[in-house]
Amino acid sequence: MNTDLRVWSLCVTIGVICCFPPVISSAVASELRMTPIVRAVQGARLSVVNIRGEKTIVASRAETGNRRVNGMGTGVVIDPRGYIVTNYHVVDGVREIRVTMADKRRFTAKLIAHDMETDLAVIKINAGEKMQVISMGTSADLMPGETVIAMGNAYGYEHTVTRGIISALHRAVPVSDSQFYDDLIQTDAPINPGNSGGPLLNIDGEMIGINVAVRAGANGIGFAIPVNKAMDVTAQLLASHAGKTAWHGVVPGGDGDTKSAGVEIGSIDKRSPAEKCGLRSGDRITTVDGAAINGAVGFQRAMLERKMGQNVHIEVNRDGESLKMKMTLASMPRKRTRPADPVWDALGLRLKPLPDNQFRQRYKTRYRGGLSVVEVRSGSAAAGQGIRRGDVLVGMHVWETVSLDNVDYIINRPDFSNINPLKFFILRGNETLYGYLPLAAKTAERE
Repeated sequence: MNTDLRVWSLCVTIGVICCFPPVISSAVASELRMTPIVRAVQGARLSVVNIRGEKTIVASRAETGNRRVNGMGTGVVIDPRGYIVTNYHVVDGVREIRVTMADKRRFTAKLIAHDMETDLAVIKINAGEKMQVISMGTSADLMPGETVIAMGNAYGYEHTVTRGIISALHRAVPVSDSQFYDDLIQTDAPINPGNSGGPLLNIDGEMIGINVAVRAGANGIGFAIPVNKAMDVTAQLLASHAGKTAWHGVVPGGDGDTKSAGVEIGSIDKRSPAEKCGLRSGDRITTVDGAAINGAVGFQRAMLERKMGQNVHIEVNRDGESLKMKMTLASMPRKRTRPADPVWDALGLRLKPLPDNQFRQRYKTRYRGGLSVVEVRSGSAAAGQGIRRGDVLVGMHVWETVSLDNVDYIINRPDFSNINPLKFFILRGNETLYGYLPLAAKTAERE
């Protein structure tokens, strides 16, 4: 009797479950699905844009003609007026920068400013309305193992989302022949071609890095520029752009951290509007025209699109005391004429010393060091010999070129004309190449 009762009770229970399933409201179901990752993606989605454009690839000696290729990448909105940060290689040489928003609207962007060394650029679109700005995090407290999310235009698939963890910090990585970083975030969140310039988010949906590269042939090894570094450079780029229409003379300090309230003044330009209104080095700017300021990039954003003669009301903290000042913007003073560059004049090259540790990490060679080629003048002897940006000059004639002084010594020798054409040696990837520079005359003496 007891056994039958237990069996019957079990059947009744099963019957209730089958015939009357538990009622889970749609609100509860949505809440269960609304994970932190989903929230992070939804919060950032409108601040991420896809970038496309066509560029011309100059043919090498082995090729028959120039090629047109379609490029793709990603950008992040940093100001509601349409200012977007991305990687410079995404927009370098692109004739028309085409930007697609999350809602499928399309715009043509203008390149505002760029920095080749850090591979960062600022572009701008006119969307006709305020755009949503990405939520900024900090890269000062990142932890290996914490969850991260990458967003971007992976292989042309717009607004692709991938997740992973921070694998390591402070990685030294040769991104390409012309790019080397010594402080990248390593992540296993899948990063693919087209992700460049997109955000790496933390679990709170804050940008903590800008995706820049993936290790070729590897699985789950991608890299991002720490956001503090990226915003420090971005602030300088915005300052350069704003200075074309108005000058204030404030040089912010700090490391690009946008999580800190205000921004400390690192220095003040002499005879600038900032000096005239009483601002001092060490003051902490807290508001501009009543709006709170966060970090150097926040201050430079506040100074965008202003005109000379315009008054700006600034509040600062000085030794614990709050002070209010009115600064009248002026025009940028004319720069002094750039001194002659004999290397540029004679060779058509701009060269940058390559630190010993970077050189040893990138190249296994008998050469002791070299100079990175950062620019080649069109129509110069160097361009005619096929020298490219990103090559490393390691020797000329019988001398090494470890420093700029070495090159100065060579081109200023009394017998310079006797070694014309000048034999040169460069490193390109894993190859050592050489050629001859036919130089018409010795460079002019420095004044």
